[in-house]
Amino acid sequence: MRLTRYFLPVLKENPAEAQIVSHRYMLRAGMIKQQAAGIYSWLPLGLKVLRRIEQIVHEEQQKAGHIPLLMPTLQPADLWRESGRYDDYGQEMLRIRDRQDREMLYGPTNEEMITDIFRSHVTSYKELPLTLYHIQWKFRDEMRPRFGVMRGREFLMKDGYNFDVDKESAIHAYNRHMVSYLRTYERMGLTAIPMRAASGPIGGDNTHEFLVLASTGESEVFYDEAVTTLRLGGIDIDYHDREQVAGIVQKFTSFYARTDETHDPKAFEDVLEVHRKVGRGIEVGQIFYFGTKYSESMGATVTTADGRKVPVEMGSHGIGVSRLLGAIIEASHDDKGIIWPEGVTPFHAAIVNLKQGDSEADAACEAIYKGLQARGLDPLYDDRDARAGEKFATTDLIGLPWRITVGPRGLKNGVVELTSRRTGESEEMSPEAAIDRVAQIYAAHP
Repeated sequence: MRLTRYFLPVLKENPAEAQIVSHRYMLRAGMIKQQAAGIYSWLPLGLKVLRRIEQIVHEEQQKAGHIPLLMPTLQPADLWRESGRYDDYGQEMLRIRDRQDREMLYGPTNEEMITDIFRSHVTSYKELPLTLYHIQWKFRDEMRPRFGVMRGREFLMKDGYNFDVDKESAIHAYNRHMVSYLRTYERMGLTAIPMRAASGPIGGDNTHEFLVLASTGESEVFYDEAVTTLRLGGIDIDYHDREQVAGIVQKFTSFYARTDETHDPKAFEDVLEVHRKVGRGIEVGQIFYFGTKYSESMGATVTTADGRKVPVEMGSHGIGVSRLLGAIIEASHDDKGIIWPEGVTPFHAAIVNLKQGDSEADAACEAIYKGLQARGLDPLYDDRDARAGEKFATTDLIGLPWRITVGPRGLKNGVVELTSRRTGESEEMSPEAAIDRVAQIYAAHP
């Protein structure tokens, strides 16, 4: 992509309505435009990051054996009446009547609809276990939408639902989701801590939230600092191995980590004083086990081996896909702009031509551009006729992890400059070596 042909409406000044870093930089970097309170258009740069995050979520869900589908945004109210939630959910639910005067709602979540799909097609225990998920737009009519995509009314979310024949199998599904989420967040360059939480309107008594530490987080959190050092790394995970999966969950949940809703001051006192931390966190996901809460009320049963009909054991599991953009920026930025982790960056590298129109510099940039593309990478070539300072400011603001700077002076010595956005460190090398280095970096961030 060449910047002269791209739509990137960057702003030089901080928007007055933006109260937190992520909202400010997403507006300034031309990633989003507000259309109404808590509702945004996703402009090309923002959409690219959204799709990168979505792809990672899909890949990790399917590695865990979960099957994608797509449910609609609008749902019939009658399904929610079956579960008893239609009148209980509250004013966050956007209720609608169609031209036939049928009551509808813009889905805030999909427990009822997925249970209806399940009960229509699955009747035997032999068809279990089954986990279905989708990534779809949701709507919750927040009283005070603010902080950009961090607390919007319309948002993109992955929500998944497991169906199991017994509680032991459902707990394994819960554990499987926790491990797959931990791997998902790691690929995005985030440390997301699983914390014991409250279930809210979803229901159930077994739930964890995943929180990214940030001063702008909406939740007060209490945790043992040791939990922030845990990583899955490159270990092979067999999601069918209940013992391995449960062991990983035990490792990540054995340290004290709770939100303010479930905080136990007495238990917190048992944590070593030097490791006892209080901070704020941004919720980026939550998993629930709620047993037969929906299957009993909606008649989702299977026939067991001995001929009995039993309600299936269920759980639900969500990741805030659009909210993750804000969380990543809150966790990874400086005073110049965003610093995207390699796993989610909209473009893998920026190519900055210091003298557009110079035949040698133009040719070198074209060769680097095509060379990176040939290695399966997606570069952004700043081919504008603009000052070097303006080009550097743009690439810093939009946060691309690597910049290759090309100018006549360096080319006389056969070199270009490769710069890390995160550290600011630069190194001179041949154009071919710069292409190889960037390709090697991304080979380590699948």
